[in-house]
Amino acid sequence: MKASQFLISTQKEAPADAEVASHRLMTRAGMIKKLGAGIYTYMPMGLRVIRKVEKIVREEMNRAGAVECTMPVVQPAELWQESGRFEKMGPELLRIKDRHDRDFIVQPTSEEVVTDIARQELRSYKQLPRNLYQVQTKFRDERRPRFGLMRGREFIMKDAYSFDRDEAAAKRSYEVMAAAYRAIFDRFGLRYRAVAADSGAIGGDLSEEFQVIASTGEDAIVYCPGSDYAANMEKAEALAPRGPRPAPAEDMKRVPTPGKATCEDVAALLGVPLQRTVKSLVVMSNAGELWLALVRGDHDMNEVKLNKVLGGDGFRFAATREIEQAFGSQPGYLGPVGLPATIKVVADREVALMADWICGANEEDFHITGVNWGRDVPEPVAVADIRNIVEGDASPDGKGVLAIERGIEIGHVFYLGTKYSKAMNATFLDEDGKPKHFEMGCYGIGITRLPAAAIEQNHDERGIIWPDAIAPFTVVICPIGMDRSADVKAAAQKLHDELAADGVDVIIDDRGERPGVMFADWELIGVPHRVVISDRGLKEGQLEYQHRRDSAATKVPAGEVSGFVKGRLAV
Repeated sequence: MKASQFLISTQKEAPADAEVASHRLMTRAGMIKKLGAGIYTYMPMGLRVIRKVEKIVREEMNRAGAVECTMPVVQPAELWQESGRFEKMGPELLRIKDRHDRDFIVQPTSEEVVTDIARQELRSYKQLPRNLYQVQTKFRDERRPRFGLMRGREFIMKDAYSFDRDEAAAKRSYEVMAAAYRAIFDRFGLRYRAVAADSGAIGGDLSEEFQVIASTGEDAIVYCPGSDYAANMEKAEALAPRGPRPAPAEDMKRVPTPGKATCEDVAALLGVPLQRTVKSLVVMSNAGELWLALVRGDHDMNEVKLNKVLGGDGFRFAATREIEQAFGSQPGYLGPVGLPATIKVVADREVALMADWICGANEEDFHITGVNWGRDVPEPVAVADIRNIVEGDASPDGKGVLAIERGIEIGHVFYLGTKYSKAMNATFLDEDGKPKHFEMGCYGIGITRLPAAAIEQNHDERGIIWPDAIAPFTVVICPIGMDRSADVKAAAQKLHDELAADGVDVIIDDRGERPGVMFADWELIGVPHRVVISDRGLKEGQLEYQHRRDSAATKVPAGEVSGFVKGRLAV
């Protein structure tokens, strides 16, 4: 490949809305071009990366026994109404109408369509197990698309769906896919963790996320350095503290706290540790019940955990007017003392074992100290783990304490069970001749998110540093003055042909740019291996090789450079 025949469109400046490195660098390197909010054109340089990602994914999916198909981007609403997700999925689901006023959706995923395929095509247990996958465009109407390809509205995803006759077989299919995912991410050459995860809107009860480790990641990954335990923040369990609850040692007192509406401010005013305060959060369940959730003042509530306690149907934070009507006070001064029975209280495990704690008095500018369960307030309706893990918490596997690092989710595997097959009455005839619902799994990889995640993990002040497996080109040959030197031109072409003949993805920069411009472009684009050919070097019998991570070039005999480069590719 010659650069003059390709489209190289590097830029000196990043767009003003680029908040993270991958967005800045992909735009500057000419890999993506913004068309609208969260919608991008994949330019030739970026598309080469995407195609390499797809190739690896397809190879490992095929090796694992999955069969590729393609399902429509636009899908009839009837299928989504069958599953109950047409309304439940909310505003992220893009709903449209055709000219006949019929409802359709733009697919964010394809559980409904693939389940419809299964109920038509898979009639007997003899046709199972089966796994269908696609690499297809998806659309999710994000409220606030940002970070370039990390959180766009239109994206490419690989989604796969397994069908089995019983739970044991379905879990075997799940394990096959989980192993395939590890093989895929190993081949990408990225640092990642597989972590236990909550299934979210997809459903199911067995789930793992694959997270690329990056300081800019949106997700918090909880892990134990002394064991294999790893989970995302929604799934990581905060163990119950050791009991019993201490006996009351203080009288309950109402104390003035003017203008102190946070636990931090109250603790500072009263001169007590933040751990003695209790944070009160008011939520309204989708069933119409008002709940007061209590967590220790130095902890944060975990919304996913709380939702499970409330029944899993979703909730929202109560509006200020609802809070004032129920508690008679502004937010910031709330607590469980003296509440009407219509307000249900759920306490985090830590709070349930506290004594002599401090909370709001349900009166502006006042708090209550020395509060105790049983004596001053009724025992909570529910006690559960509803908080986020913090560094140093005990690991649930008993093998040390927990640490936290940031990650970017690039893949997710779910065991769904019969969530969709029952909703859509998708059955097969089992060995006894009776109909039975399919046991299902689903498995996704963010094809276009993965390059962005790779960049977040691999970049420096000069630009991108691609792993070999997904670089747009693996090797770039930079001939200096090839338009003026027949020897340089011939040497460059010879090296190109030798590498290409051995299957190396190589490009010659024949644009005639000055060395500084040429080198800056390829460092920005992130091609991992560079060979520089010059008249002076040829006269000395040497060429220069430099890996993108190297601080300086290495001189290599001209006759050995092809073998040298191929040897570096194998590292």
